Amino acid sequence: MTTPWKTWIIRGAIAAAVGVAAFILWLALKPSDLPDGIVGGNGRIEAIEIDVSAKTPGRIRDIVADEGDFVKAGQIVAHMDTDVLNAQRSEAQAQLAQAINAILVAQSQVSQRQSERAAALAAVRQREAELNAARKRFARSETLAREGATAAQERDDDQAQVEGATAAVEAARAQMASVDAAIGTARSQVIGARSNVDAARATIERIEADIRDSALRAPAGGRVQYRVAQPGEVVAGGGRVLNLVNLGDVYMTFFLPETVAGRVALGSDVRIVLDAAPDFVIPAKVSFVADVAQFTPKTVETTSERQKLMFRVKARIDPALLDRHISQVKTGLPGMAYVRIDRSTQWPAKLTVNVPR
Repeated sequence: MTTPWKTWIIRGAIAAAVGVAAFILWLALKPSDLPDGIVGGNGRIEAIEIDVSAKTPGRIRDIVADEGDFVKAGQIVAHMDTDVLNAQRSEAQAQLAQAINAILVAQSQVSQRQSERAAALAAVRQREAELNAARKRFARSETLAREGATAAQERDDDQAQVEGATAAVEAARAQMASVDAAIGTARSQVIGARSNVDAARATIERIEADIRDSALRAPAGGRVQYRVAQPGEVVAGGGRVLNLVNLGDVYMTFFLPETVAGRVALGSDVRIVLDAAPDFVIPAKVSFVADVAQFTPKTVETTSERQKLMFRVKARIDPALLDRHISQVKTGLPGMAYVRIDRSTQWPAKLTVNVPR
């Protein structure tokens, strides 16, 4: 049975071995010969990925971009089937023609009702003239009847004519009011027909927009990574068809301890050296420093524990430089990123910018 002091010796030896191994690993990973104002961290080249998706449900007619192809912003990479949309557009165009014809019919109704109003107005004036004449005859006959110069029957007949003429005037005025109401209805029909025309035209514009969107375009320049779907397949609205890597937005993500990350400012100069091309030094700028630390222990008490706080940093490569070497840009490559946290510090010779020509 092992004695307690031997157990402690064994545990101490193991701890020492682990410490020596960790120290050796740290020396191996630690960038050497760096000035105090420059720090480094290992990372990996990444880029923004973009999905080219269908706006509306439908069948993929064809895909004109293959995996690995370079495409420009706005370039057509696939087509969706538009047979249904074309049929809907034809239907909407027929509805538009019908609505335009309805406007003409409603306008003719307005003209007809206006003619009827003119006739009704003439009838009202005629009846009013007849009423005026009947009243004058009645006034004369009434005077003569009082003087005994004419029969009472004649006076009564003239009075009846006045009442009849009055009723005729009221009827003519009622007819005119009816015609005015018919004119208002016809004008409302014109407004409704014009609204139907606007609605039909808006429907055509929407369908034509869907037809234009059926030609799937690359939202940004880049390289096709892979096809998500194949010609002939049916995808839902928003269904992915292709995946692109935007080679105009390439960066390296790496991590720095909190004692260093706190001194890194946005826009700081960065030099990137890839494992696959150690002879080249690529310039970049710090575009992002995380606000929240990662690898955070549950309790942070000692200085050694605080050193475990790591912050994610992004170094973005100049898009103009990427464009000049677009065929050589690849994502996923590991390497080192060196950040100058003190602007007065000069870059060492080994980190002088050196990019492929």
